[in-house]
This record gives sequence, structure tokens and C-alpha cells, in this order.
Amino acid sequence: MSGAPDTAAVTGTPRSRRRLRRSVGVAAALLTCVIVGAGVVVLVANDFAIEEQHVQIRADGSVLHAVLALPEHRKRPVGLVVFVHGDGPIDATYDTLYRPQWEAFARAGYASLSWDKPGVDGAPGNWLAQSMDDRAREVAAAIAWARRRADIDPRRIGLWGASQAGWVLPKVAGQVRGLRFVIAVSPAINWQRQGRFNTHAEQRHRGDTPKQVAAEARHSERQQRLLRRGASYTDYRRAMGAGADISAARWTFIRKNFRADATSDLRALRHTPVLLITAGHDRNVDAAETTRTYRRILDVPGKLQIRHYREATHSLERTSLEQDQLREALTAAFAPRSLTAPGYHDDLLRFLRPPSAPRCRRGVAAAR
Repeated sequence: MSGAPDTAAVTGTPRSRRRLRRSVGVAAALLTCVIVGAGVVVLVANDFAIEEQHVQIRADGSVLHAVLALPEHRKRPVGLVVFVHGDGPIDATYDTLYRPQWEAFARAGYASLSWDKPGVDGAPGNWLAQSMDDRAREVAAAIAWARRRADIDPRRIGLWGASQAGWVLPKVAGQVRGLRFVIAVSPAINWQRQGRFNTHAEQRHRGDTPKQVAAEARHSERQQRLLRRGASYTDYRRAMGAGADISAARWTFIRKNFRADATSDLRALRHTPVLLITAGHDRNVDAAETTRTYRRILDVPGKLQIRHYREATHSLERTSLEQDQLREALTAAFAPRSLTAPGYHDDLLRFLRPPSAPRCRRGVAAAR
């Protein structure tokens, strides 16, 4: 043997190299088809039967950057659902998650109106500088704007709101005459009780020890004492030391709103059709307290409907998805209409059906 390297073994024969290139080419083509096919599926799944218009609305000395989602095929003025966000820096589409609901409302003959919170995606202002009264005036201004549009039926305007919107929706009803309906999703009643409920629910979910529970209770009570006496952010940082885990802007926001309680404001909704939606796995809001309060105050026959989804989270997401982040991400991409609890979109349609259609009796529908 000459000791020369076996080049056929190292580099392959011309035939084997051609075969390898063909295999790689086939694999690449198949992968491309899979990627393109997946992309097509995503595009189709996220193609909603709505027409979106970007509009600007003057409100309370500022400008709202809004999206008006209209039914694609319309021959006459349509109704309107005005969206009222929950807590946090939310944009007009809620990172696209509102669109399945906009489509459901469009099927019922309603447009949807939503806007970036102040300071989000380049919108002027700062949502953390707002009180619940500020937010209500903002919504009232948006309704006044909508009523001037020829393509909106001013007699068919209602509200949809989630979570923190529970303190805004009834305030709007007290300011705006002639609301057609209100849809309240997981709304809170009392800011301070809601905070305690959320803290305890999260601790149970994490499985905190009794020592951890007690430490968190002491921490929360110190913050509450500071809020009750109107402490500045500097005072808060000094008093809490290493436990100061709230930013200056958030502290200002909490100071403005921590006394919020929807109980008395809810009376403004007594003669407005209300759909209350609650979830069985809500760790943010005490659904039982909310249901009791709505039933007690909105006791006019035929005005209150309640839907409770046992296997849903605070945001009406299916509980099984919250527990599996990969499945949640895939569902959001490939089947966004399936993120929420089964039957939710159908219930919205039934609630908004034409007034001439027979209405269900008041009360709690079969829990889903």
C-alpha cells in the first residue's frame, strides 16, 4: 500500500456526491415547502373578515391613535363596540389578540373601535398618568366622535371592556346617554380587595410556604399604609428600602386609583343590557365577588346576563393553553380564534343579535 489517502472515502465518488447533492436538494425543497405551507396557513388563519381603518380621535386635550374595524360587506350604517382595555401598556389590537373578537362583532353587524393607550406605539401621553375618570372621559370622547360618522349607527353603540375596565365602564355609562349594551369581561369591583385576592391566588398557585405568605402580607400592608397617607415615591422608597419593587410612574398610577370601587358607579348600568363574563381560573379578580355585586345592583329583570367559563383564565384564554407555552404560541399563530374559551365568540353573537329576536331569560347560562 502506498499510504496515500483514500480520496474516494474522504470526498466520495462523483456518483455518491451527486446522490448527496440530490438528497440535500430534495430535503431543502421539502423544508421550503413546509415553511411556505406553514406561512400560508398562518396568513389564512390570521385573515379576518374585517376592514381596518387607522383613525385619530381628539380626546381630553390629546389625540388617540385608533383602529376602526368595520364589517367587510356593509350596505348601511353599522353598530359599534368601543373597546376599553385592561391594565398595562396595550396597543389598539392587543398584539393582534382582539381581532377574532372584532370579526365576531362584525358578523353581528358591529364595527369595533380600539386605540393605543397613551404612550404606547408612539401615541401621545402616558397611560400611567391616568385616573379611571380620565379613562372614562377618553371613552366618552371616542363615542362622541363615532356618533358623527355616517357609517356608524349612533343608536347602536356599546362597550366591551376587560379587567381594569370594570372601573371605567360604569363611569362611561354615567356620562354617555343611550348606550346600547355593555360587555364586561372579568371586571374587578374594589381595587384593594382585588389586589389582596390576586396576591393570595398567586401564592396558592406557586405553592408558597406559610412563612412566605406571612412575609408578603406584611409587605402589602406596609404599602397600603403608605398609600393611605398619600406618601410620595421618595417616601415609599425610603420606607420600603430593598422591598421597593414599584417604579415611580407605577406608584403615581396606584396612588391615583387605589381607592377605585365600582359599586356605586354600577347603578348607572341598571337600565342597560349587560353581559357579565367570568372565568373559573381567574387569579386576578374574585369572580364570585364580582358576580354577587352585579346581581345585587343590576337587579332590573331582563337586563343582566351572565356567562361563566369554568376552564378559562382571567383573559378568557383556555386554561390548557396557559399551562403549555409552546401550544399557546402555536395556537396564537395557526388558530387564533381558538385561544379563548369554547363558545365565547358565539355567546357574543347571541348577545348582540337583533332586538326582534327572542331573548334568553335573565340569569346564569350553563357554565362552559
